[in-house]
Amino acid sequence: MTIPPSTPFERWLARRLGDAESQHLGSGWISGVLGVFLGAMALGAVIVLHFPDLLTSADLRARYSVPVMRALIEFVIGVAFLCGCLNLLLRRSKALGLTALALTLAAVALGGADVEIRGEFDGGIHFGLDWFLLNLLVFAVVFVPLERAFALRPGQRVLRAGWATDVAYFFVNHVGIQLLTFLSLWPAMTLARALGMDEVSAIVRSQPVWLQVLELMVAADLVQYWVHRALHRVPALWRFHAIHHSIREMDWLAGSRLHLVDVVVTRALVVLPAFVLGFAEPALYAWLVIIALHGVLNHVNMRFRLRPIEDIVVTPRFHHWHHAVSPPDRNFAVHFPWLDRLFGTFHLPGKDWPEELGIRGHPVPAGFGAQFAYPLRRH
Repeated sequence: MTIPPSTPFERWLARRLGDAESQHLGSGWISGVLGVFLGAMALGAVIVLHFPDLLTSADLRARYSVPVMRALIEFVIGVAFLCGCLNLLLRRSKALGLTALALTLAAVALGGADVEIRGEFDGGIHFGLDWFLLNLLVFAVVFVPLERAFALRPGQRVLRAGWATDVAYFFVNHVGIQLLTFLSLWPAMTLARALGMDEVSAIVRSQPVWLQVLELMVAADLVQYWVHRALHRVPALWRFHAIHHSIREMDWLAGSRLHLVDVVVTRALVVLPAFVLGFAEPALYAWLVIIALHGVLNHVNMRFRLRPIEDIVVTPRFHHWHHAVSPPDRNFAVHFPWLDRLFGTFHLPGKDWPEELGIRGHPVPAGFGAQFAYPLRRH
């Protein structure tokens, strides 16, 4: 079942970009969408070069190789321009190609990759536009082709229902990284200082990093399990978490649909073991990478079971059943499904995948703004 575009913006965009035309290889649709996507990435990157102090993440800033980043921007501009030209040659509707060319020309007009980096980095307030662009580029380049080649639901479009809403969530959660990190980590850091478990921390840090990562995953997932279960069972919390479960078509972008309150509450509680027990920084960073990748993988539109490890590690099929309309309230673990077995919420029948995703009756409205306000309304 193909779900139609869910917001007026998506419906308008589908009409303007000729989405009703064929999308097969050679139709110009793929080159057009790729050109628009890369053109937007290039324009955003050039804007970052103009305002690096305001638009780059402090943690990433020192790790950039400026020559490499400039070369990458030049490459993206060139590929976006070629894709736009190819779309104009192949497709009857020229909207995609013209949009791609307009974006690339705007990037070049603003200085392209040769923008001079000016200003002092004062370490003040910043927005992670660079973090957003890098993540969106890497994840899209990796997962869009994989989902097309190994689709669980072959009829699902790349620009599926709710894609624009989820891009908005992806943007907010990445650009607001400084605020979200502060709100999420401050309670845990304050509690860790108050408890002063220096002796325990020394023992934990003396262990091999790989063992610390494993222990941290287990401790965090145990907390995550009960937080996640509370988000489903407590009505006041469910109204926020229902935003995430309003997803009706899963893909690599779907995991981004999380209300700000859901993000802050969950992260603030899940990181408590990390700071209270005092795990070493390498273990923390490795865990954060695992969380990010696992969160994307669990939502992908790809048919693979990973049967040998399904009882040990959470897989996409396990998490898709968590998003199923029926049965509800199953599979709360993020890393280890045996936690659901232990607490009686495990559901992974045979080789089956759920037929329908979302919430029964689909009560959550479409669109970022309406969804942000939804939990705050009187129900």
